[in-house]
Amino acid sequence: MINPIYSPLPERYDSGMKYRRCGKSGILLPEISLGLWHNFGDVDTFANSRAMVHYAFDRGITHFDLANNYGPSYGSAEETFGMIMKKSLMPYRDELFISTKAGHDMWPGPYGEWGSRKYLMASLDQSLKRMNLDYVDIFYSHRYDPNTPVEETLQALVDIVRQGKALYVGISKYPKDVAQDAYYYLEERDVHCLLYQGRYNLFNRAPEKEGILRQAKENGTGFIAFSPLAQGLLTDRYLHGIPDDSRMAKGKFLKKEVLTDRVLHKITALNEVATGRGQTLAEMSLSWLLKDDSVTSVIVGASSVTQLSDNLKALENTSFSAEEKEKIEMISMDFHL
Repeated sequence: MINPIYSPLPERYDSGMKYRRCGKSGILLPEISLGLWHNFGDVDTFANSRAMVHYAFDRGITHFDLANNYGPSYGSAEETFGMIMKKSLMPYRDELFISTKAGHDMWPGPYGEWGSRKYLMASLDQSLKRMNLDYVDIFYSHRYDPNTPVEETLQALVDIVRQGKALYVGISKYPKDVAQDAYYYLEERDVHCLLYQGRYNLFNRAPEKEGILRQAKENGTGFIAFSPLAQGLLTDRYLHGIPDDSRMAKGKFLKKEVLTDRVLHKITALNEVATGRGQTLAEMSLSWLLKDDSVTSVIVGASSVTQLSDNLKALENTSFSAEEKEKIEMISMDFHL
């Protein structure tokens, strides 16, 4: 059967999605963005991947977050997204904010990872071809490279913008001191650092404790959170054991050893707070990240339209009472996973 031409919902910007100013810039990002780290590779069903992207856009999600090695296999998430762009989303390119990154392992040899100019330039060229794009909206240095002069990495970002291959640039997971150097270097060359992407959730409060959130704000840079559900721990999925089809059962990115008695106790306690708010634990975990303006957007992953729909329910209540905040602090603040 030939799929009909996709037409997005006319009311997609009236569906309840809210948008936040990204640092000191002209960019507004949806409070929830869709990440394509998992479930969009060549091992996954294309029809399901396409359905999730269409559903996201129909609900006002304009930002799609990728990286060169997302899949599996490496590069295949970008290829999947490229097919969706070509088949249905290309007429709406100017409504989309598309990101990709380079920094982690991508191809064999000494130039297939980290932060050299050679790697970043080659990687982005390949990403653009896979995604059927002339440019990305933002290109990230995916991680700090301690062995390459940071000036080389940052100058590559500057030149990528000047070549028109990315409209904006960002950094991901950089240590605080190096991040400050990056902000200064880029600003001095009139290429503002639009976004800092960092791991942030109720079980990982490092961006707060290390001052990354405050630093980004002071430099006019937005902060976008990934892994908001701690790879699925901050859901009700593991309250009664480890499901056979779960990420933990597969054991690649989330190990069974993580689910200790202490972790399970904290998940249970947080779930009770969520129930008292009329939310699932996943909804509350996402809402908590959006409770103030320190976070520009939260990147969620999804394996189905139903799961993505459930995640979007978090937007219905991002306010927390003083009592709820205190309970959550008592459970999570002294804990790091």
